[in-house]
Amino acid sequence: SDDGKLSFDEFKAYFADGVLSGEELHELFHTIDTHNTDNLDTEELCEYFSQHLGEYENVLSVLEDLNITILKAMDKTKKDYQEASNLEQFVTRFLLKETLNQLQSLQSSLECAMETTEEQTRQERQGPAKPEVLSIQWPGKRSARRLQRNNSMLPSSPHFSTGWTEEDSQWMTQINRLQKLIDRLEKKDLKLEPFEEEVLEENAKSHIMIVQRQMSVIEEEIAEFRLALKQYVESASTQGGCLHVSIQKLPSDSRFMVYEFWENSNAWNSHLQMNYSKTFQRSNVDFLETPELITTMLVPGEYQV
Repeated sequence: SDDGKLSFDEFKAYFADGVLSGEELHELFHTIDTHNTDNLDTEELCEYFSQHLGEYENVLSVLEDLNITILKAMDKTKKDYQEASNLEQFVTRFLLKETLNQLQSLQSSLECAMETTEEQTRQERQGPAKPEVLSIQWPGKRSARRLQRNNSMLPSSPHFSTGWTEEDSQWMTQINRLQKLIDRLEKKDLKLEPFEEEVLEENAKSHIMIVQRQMSVIEEEIAEFRLALKQYVESASTQGGCLHVSIQKLPSDSRFMVYEFWENSNAWNSHLQMNYSKTFQRSNVDFLETPELITTMLVPGEYQV
């Protein structure tokens, strides 16, 4: 509430991670509240977390320096870009893109680490839970592209009898393989095959982008979130680069897992700039207990499972 301190409700809204229980959060709150005021100030928060930084003290220090350095570079780019030559502008665009790629790679590693630690803690506390599959109705031709877990459609399926081209069939074969690969990874019984070198054809669409989105929804907002998610999925499925979207909800909590398959990273990045995608992101500010976790992975377009 911008009053310079945190009540327990504000503390819970910000720090709840879907793992700690309400009682544990309450205990942590009072541990940090060394002034015994039932409110946390900046000094108490800094004092508590500074005792537990460890290796992350250097990480956060470097990130602070990096943020300042990038802002300075952006300021200089803003001033000089318009007057630069075509070649200089090209180099600037390349450096911006490469910087972004490096930051996204770092972000992906951190998100993977966060997801792994949270999932490990949940399993230790709750035991393995079988995901619940949510059925979303897809508009038009995309209806044939919806896959059910452990029941992948084959090119010989009746859904392929009309309105499908050979290219569509090939994409479906690849999607089915990816779905089976995810199933095997989740069961943790993946057996790696001997190394086999892949030779890419010239101009081949060599990689498919897989995106995992993990969202912990506020219990009271689940109904509204489901509606927003349905609208988001229906809009995404009409995009040319969208191959498939799979949605799961864990029955033990209000956590949703969304798997998106895109033809390539460019299709995914273009999708993020669309109005429906931005609208969904804005609505999640009100629906989610914690910021969503997004993990991306490029998978070869041709492989054996």
